[in-house]
Amino acid sequence: MSNELASIIKKRIEEFSPQARVGEVGKVVESLDGIVRVQGLSSAMAGEMIEFPNKYYGMVFNLEREDVLAVLLGPHTAVREGDRAKSTGRVMEVPVGEALIGRVVNALGQPIDGMGMIKTVKQRPVERLAPGVIDRTPVVQPLQTGYKLIDALIPIGRGQRELIIGDRSTGKSVMAIDTILNQKNQNVICIYVAIGQKEANVVQFIETLRQHGAMDYSIVVTAPASDPASLQYLAPFAGCAIAEEFMFAGKDALIIYDDLTKHAQAYRMISLLLRRPPGREAYPGDVFYLHARLLERAAKLKPELGGGSLTALPLIETQLGDVTSYIPTNVISITDGQIFLENDLFNAGVRPAVNVGISVSRVGGKAQVPAIRKISGRLRLDLAQYREKQAFSLFATEVDEETQRQLRRGALMTEILKQDKYQPFPVEDEIIIIYAAANGYLDNIPVAEVANFEKSLLGFVRRSAPEIISELKELTKPTEEKLGKLIYQFKETFTSSIKENTCPS
Repeated sequence: MSNELASIIKKRIEEFSPQARVGEVGKVVESLDGIVRVQGLSSAMAGEMIEFPNKYYGMVFNLEREDVLAVLLGPHTAVREGDRAKSTGRVMEVPVGEALIGRVVNALGQPIDGMGMIKTVKQRPVERLAPGVIDRTPVVQPLQTGYKLIDALIPIGRGQRELIIGDRSTGKSVMAIDTILNQKNQNVICIYVAIGQKEANVVQFIETLRQHGAMDYSIVVTAPASDPASLQYLAPFAGCAIAEEFMFAGKDALIIYDDLTKHAQAYRMISLLLRRPPGREAYPGDVFYLHARLLERAAKLKPELGGGSLTALPLIETQLGDVTSYIPTNVISITDGQIFLENDLFNAGVRPAVNVGISVSRVGGKAQVPAIRKISGRLRLDLAQYREKQAFSLFATEVDEETQRQLRRGALMTEILKQDKYQPFPVEDEIIIIYAAANGYLDNIPVAEVANFEKSLLGFVRRSAPEIISELKELTKPTEEKLGKLIYQFKETFTSSIKENTCPS
């Protein structure tokens, strides 16, 4: 026994290293409005985590000649002058991994849902370089939103960055929620980042996800309006780090930033408290770089790196529909397209209130289901002509027959593309109804009966020919002929029932 003990002691002596790990300890010389000035941390790094008493942390922002300035990641009263500040030697990081799925966390990755600790040992820095061009592959795989209008006219691909922009209360967050709901059984992990929102709204949103079973594949990162600006600044970067873990593991992830307008406002507040000189419209000059380095991390990786993807849907709030102001133009230029939600359309009862004239996806039809790409060619033209002729017809005393036809067709298309919230459509249903509309099967259906026609048609096709559903995505000629016959057969029954003032079951 003594020989065994002696050998263990000898081994420990041989493994002993005199270089003990001792973190630098500094002193807080000023703490004001969440900005902490610390002396004595000569080796501090930009972005490093600094530990204060009572397990509060700060993040180094400014490295100055004699001291460092850090933003406090907690209440501004948590640290006082004279407190001890210890360097951790680690840049700001958050816990990541499968254990976070189904959880609600704050900007530091700490659980706030009352479901206990998150059991994970993995950590990722909140800031990292985006994948280079060589590491990426073209975006060709669709990410279905469940919205007929978007999937047909403004397709989003896995690995894309698509901006959702519009005034307050035009349905931006609802569109984000519906996109998450539509990822059920699609092997996509969804991360929703709530920045500067009312806590009641975030709770309601989480409850909606739970009711639809979407929390089984979702993570919510929240920094509500009651949180300090530092946590609102950090939240989207933390969410991105959590999402990147899935991308680099070869999985598909979707992240929604709701919204980056409040993120820019939080960063402006921090910058002004740090006494950084403001730039255009009183924003710090690097606010463009702030959002660029966040959104550039969305990518579709090449197969050699696992083939994972991260799709980003940032939200931006405009004032009176002005997309030419500073923050909106910044994010428009960073992203691969934008979905513009218009106040007038929303108030007119058009849901989603998308202005197809200035909404665009720069990835285009490559990231679209082949069948939808094939049948949606005339939709944009019909809708654009309708909006133009509709405005013109308000002032005209007489409207010619061709204009009347275009107005009627545009009204039918607008009606068929309407959707209620929390009811995303399966891609097969989108194909059926868009095919019917694009090929003129609805041309003599009263506009008031369009919603009824749509609902009844989808039920009829699924009952009469369930075997056709699996063939719709390719829409070969035999499948197209079969679908056309089914729609024609249903229409005959439907139109006769309208005349009798009854509706087919």
